[in-house]
Amino acid sequence: MRTSWGKWPSFHYNRGMNITLPSSLSAAVSTRYRELLPRIQQLPPVGARPLTVAGRVSGWITARATQAVAGLPGVQVTPEAVHVQSHHGRGLTLDAVLQTMAETLKAAGCLRGWRDELLDVVGEGQVLGVIERAALRPLGLLTRAVHLNAWTPDGRLYVARRAATKTTDPDRLDTLVGGLSAAGETLDTSLLRESQEEAGLLPEMLVTRTPVRVITRMHRRLPEGYQVEDALVSECVLDASVCPVNQDGEVSEILTLDIDEVWDRVLADDFTLEAELVVLDCLMRLK
Repeated sequence: MRTSWGKWPSFHYNRGMNITLPSSLSAAVSTRYRELLPRIQQLPPVGARPLTVAGRVSGWITARATQAVAGLPGVQVTPEAVHVQSHHGRGLTLDAVLQTMAETLKAAGCLRGWRDELLDVVGEGQVLGVIERAALRPLGLLTRAVHLNAWTPDGRLYVARRAATKTTDPDRLDTLVGGLSAAGETLDTSLLRESQEEAGLLPEMLVTRTPVRVITRMHRRLPEGYQVEDALVSECVLDASVCPVNQDGEVSEILTLDIDEVWDRVLADDFTLEAELVVLDCLMRLK
């Protein structure tokens, strides 16, 4: 569902170019967006418990993850919740406790891979610590995903095809740029980093983009846990001289699609769920 951060502005593009959604598609796009809501707003997995970190409500830990971390220093399991805090008796900082939890979850087979990437642990709007990226879902911790919707000057949307080697949604279509905000990064820093890694876009190529804004907070049950994620997006028209090229090997090709082609791909379920959400939101705001 949409957040209530005030009235959203329409997407007005630069350089005098106007991109409009055909009236024949307007109602269909809105209907499709509403149909996504049950898939992105789900209750926590059965058996999951609230997770507090440093006394702040932070996530939903799965039953399997609870069993794995029970008894670790700094972890207290109660019938109602699981509580995580620093353990002064053993000289363990909160980050050390979180690191031990991640390693224990890995050893117990609760993680989907290991990324060697640290993400912020957020509770009640406060950054409390950092933890290995793969541990976020079993603990139901909040992540923040930044996306870039980029258009050509003649009104075609850039989309990326995920590499066949990706562990999630291989070969499916994605936004041109999309990735999680890393520990200690501002959202703008995350977007610029991801733009360079995934599309070779330098900051000076994106000076006309819109500010990063929240679309929604997603809640999805996944095999490895619970996805609690803010979906954020920025939009721009890239100069005709700019040619996006993937740099990190996570994209197999970059395409440009006109609005009718985008809609055809939506109906064919070619996009990842997150990308479809971001693209549909953009289409609904075209003026």
